[in-house]
Amino acid sequence: MSLSGLDLNLVLSLRALLEERNVTRAGQRVGLSQPAMSAALARLRRHFDDDLISRSGRQYELTALGRALLDRTATACDLLDRLFTSRADFAPDSEAHEFTLLSSDYALSVFGAELARRVHAEAPGVRLRFQRTPGDVTEDTETMLSTADGLLMPHGVITGFPSVELFADRWVFLVAETNDEVGDHLTMDDLARLPWVVYQRAYDAPAARQLSMLGVEPRVEVFVDSFQALPFLVAGTRRIALVQQRLAERLSGVAAVRRMEAPYGAVPLHEALWWHPVHTHDAAHIWLRETAARVGAELAASEPGRPAPVPPSQPTAPRRPVHPGPG
Repeated sequence: MSLSGLDLNLVLSLRALLEERNVTRAGQRVGLSQPAMSAALARLRRHFDDDLISRSGRQYELTALGRALLDRTATACDLLDRLFTSRADFAPDSEAHEFTLLSSDYALSVFGAELARRVHAEAPGVRLRFQRTPGDVTEDTETMLSTADGLLMPHGVITGFPSVELFADRWVFLVAETNDEVGDHLTMDDLARLPWVVYQRAYDAPAARQLSMLGVEPRVEVFVDSFQALPFLVAGTRRIALVQQRLAERLSGVAAVRRMEAPYGAVPLHEALWWHPVHTHDAAHIWLRETAARVGAELAASEPGRPAPVPPSQPTAPRRPVHPGPG
């Protein structure tokens, strides 16, 4: 059925009915009388040819279709809200606004912190809300993007959505300082023989997916949803981990690990900011994207492996390096 033949107010009624499972409470939530909400439920039941909610004893329960629609209606309402609050202009120095960005702890540490500093300086009334990227990001990307203002994620994981380039990074391996099974150079045999600790799934990173084409199947011993936890899960063990070099440099010295070069030509990581097309022409979102691009360009100018400059007013403190790999 064409949208032109639907009353979009029914979307709000549908959400309230599915979440409240009570006609009276649903009506109070959206400002409708009990008879008006009963009429809305009747229209919805005719449209879907399903009861949606049905009595079970003294309570109401959702039908199978009602359960399927529950999350979809919440997503639809959120998307409509974002659509109809779009702005034609945006003054960052004087307006109050909140952006929600989905991010791994890697992107938050390496890029998000810099972005937050820039936003604080240019737009004191703007708030950033960072939320962890769901593990099922590839399963329903459009729905996930519709609930946020953007997603920080490298190329090679999702496609088909607008994005802006931010910066590049390299992949390196972490090995425990006490692991005497690994010499000065990591080998392909080491990658196949030693147990791994990986972020979420073994082949989330294109650099890890390369290994299967090279005949190496990582023997994963530990899965974790935090890149920053990897050094601690490698230290004192036989495990190895693949981690971004920029993050490895920031974590230098926090755990007794060595940083080693990959024994194959690991494809680099290219981080980007992705968004739902509904945001493309929104003035506030355009400002966010342009600001992110500027921060990313400044970060890209600093190659991974190059030490950060120390301000003249601060003495250079000795640092205990994570044992660098060859090169």
